[in-house]
Amino acid sequence: MSEKLKTRPDASTEIETSSHIPVNPFYTPADLKGTDYEGEIGYPGEYPFTRGVQATMYRGRLWTMRQYAGMGDAEESNKRYKYLLANGTTGLSVAFDLPTQIGLDSDHPLAAGEVGKVGVAIDSIEDMQHLFDGIELTKISTSMTINATASILLALYVAVARRQGADIRKLSGTVQNDVLKEYIARGTYIYPPQQAMRVITDMFAWANENVPDWNTISISGYHMREAGSTAVQEVAFTLGNGMAYVEAAIKAGLDVDQFAPRLSFFFNAHSNFLEEVAKFRAARRMWARIMREHFKARNPRSWMLRFHTQTAGSTLTAQQPENNIVRTAIQAMAAVLGGTQSLHTNSYDEALALPTEQAARIALRTQQVIAYESGAPQTIDPMAGSYYVESLTNEIEKRAAEYLGKIEVLGGMLKAIEHGFVQQEIQNAAYEYQQAVDHEQAIVVGVNRFEVEEEKPIPIQRIDPALEPRQIERVRALRAKRDAGPWKAALTGVEDAARSGANVMPRILTAVEASATVGEISDAMRRVFGEYKEAVVI
Repeated sequence: MSEKLKTRPDASTEIETSSHIPVNPFYTPADLKGTDYEGEIGYPGEYPFTRGVQATMYRGRLWTMRQYAGMGDAEESNKRYKYLLANGTTGLSVAFDLPTQIGLDSDHPLAAGEVGKVGVAIDSIEDMQHLFDGIELTKISTSMTINATASILLALYVAVARRQGADIRKLSGTVQNDVLKEYIARGTYIYPPQQAMRVITDMFAWANENVPDWNTISISGYHMREAGSTAVQEVAFTLGNGMAYVEAAIKAGLDVDQFAPRLSFFFNAHSNFLEEVAKFRAARRMWARIMREHFKARNPRSWMLRFHTQTAGSTLTAQQPENNIVRTAIQAMAAVLGGTQSLHTNSYDEALALPTEQAARIALRTQQVIAYESGAPQTIDPMAGSYYVESLTNEIEKRAAEYLGKIEVLGGMLKAIEHGFVQQEIQNAAYEYQQAVDHEQAIVVGVNRFEVEEEKPIPIQRIDPALEPRQIERVRALRAKRDAGPWKAALTGVEDAARSGANVMPRILTAVEASATVGEISDAMRRVFGEYKEAVVI
C-alpha cells in the first residue's frame, strides 16, 4: 500500500481527535504492526479486559439503564423515580442539591436559594425515607452522586433499609465518594484531602463487612471532562485518582483483594465517536495492568475496570436544543460499543433547566432503542480488530501512561493536585477548545455554524419557590421533636471517632438513626478535621 496516501502534504489541514491525536485518511494492518493479540486485545472477560469485563457482555445482560434524577424535595423526587421505573429504567440514580453535597442543612444561611435546585434536598432520615417511599431497596440498584458527605448518605440509605425490615447485606448500588476530583474540577469538598481520604477508607472497610455488594466509590473522570479535559486526560487523571485510593486503602491496612473488586468508575461520553470507544477500551486495559502489575492484586475481579457512563452535559446547547437528542444518541452508542456497565442519557433540555418528564422519557427511550433496535448489543466488542480503533486505543494508552509518569515524578496524585498540575492541564485544554470554537476550527452545530434566527421556546422544568421554606420548616420540626439524649450522644460519638482514628461509619449510622442531620454530622467532623481552602491556580 502506498505510504504517499497516508501523508498530508499541507500540515495546516491535519485532522486530529479532540485529544490532538492525528487521524490518518485510512488505516491498514501496518498501523497495528507488532500488536500482540493475546496480550493487548484478547478475549471478553479475560485479562487485560480490552474487550470487556464480562465474557458474554450484553448477550448475557444489558447494561443498567440508570437515569440520573432528583429535584426539589424528597416527595417530588420520589414521584420522578416512580415515573422512570414505570417507563423501564432499571436502576435509580440520585442527584442531591448543593447544600446536601457540602454538608449544610437546608436552614443554614449559606443554603439560601440553593435548596432543591440542582437535586433533591436531604437533611435527615425522614427525608431519605420519603425519597424511597414505596420502593423496595433490595429489589433495585441505587447510585448516589454524592462525595464529601457520601458516608452520611450511605448511612441514611442503610438506615432506611433497616426501617423497611431489609437485610442490608442484600443492598446493591454505588456512592460516588470521589473527593479527589472535587479538588480538581467540582469544588464540593469539605475536609482537607488527607482527612477526606481517611473517611473513604473507613467506608471501604465498613462496607466490606456490612454491605458487601455495595460499590463504595465511583472514581470519576466525568467531571474532569465536563471541566474541559481531553479524552486522554480523562483516562490518565481518573486512573491516577484510582491509584491514590488504592494506595490509601492499603496504607490503612486493607488487603487489596478485599476492597478492589468493589471499586467502580464513572466516565463521560463525548461526541468524537470512535475516540470515545477507544478511550473506554484503553482505560480498561490500563487499569488491569496497574492492578495486577503495580498493586500485585491476585483476584481477577480486582483487575476489572467496571464503569458507569453519562453522556456529556457540556456538549448540550441552549441553541436548537432538539439537536441535543442526536448528540446524546451518538454518545450513548459510543458508551455501549465501549462496553459500559450502566448508562445515563442526558435530556435534551438540560442546557436550560432540570429535565421535564417528557425530555427524561426521550432520554430513556434513546437507550432502549439502542438496546432493542440497533443490533449493537448482539455481538461482543464489534469494534475489535478495526485498524483505526485499535491504533487509537494504543495511542490513548500511550499518552495517558505518559501523564501517569509525570504524576509519579510529582509524588503521586495528591501532590499533583496540591501543586495545581492537574487543574492547570485541564484549564489549558478547556481554553484551547474554546479558542477552537471561537475561531470555527471546531464546529458546534447551531452555535457557530448552521444557526437559526429565531428559536421557538420549549417548556422547561421549574422548581416551586415554596419548596425551600417547606423544607426548612421540616428540618426544624424534626429537631424540635427528636429525643435529645441519644442525638447528643451520637454526635459526640462521631466526633470522638474522628479524633481517635476509630472507624467513623458505625458512629455515623448511629447518628442518622438518632435523627441527627446531615449538617450536624458534617459539623462534628469539621470540628476535628477542619475545612479545605482551595489553592489558587494561576
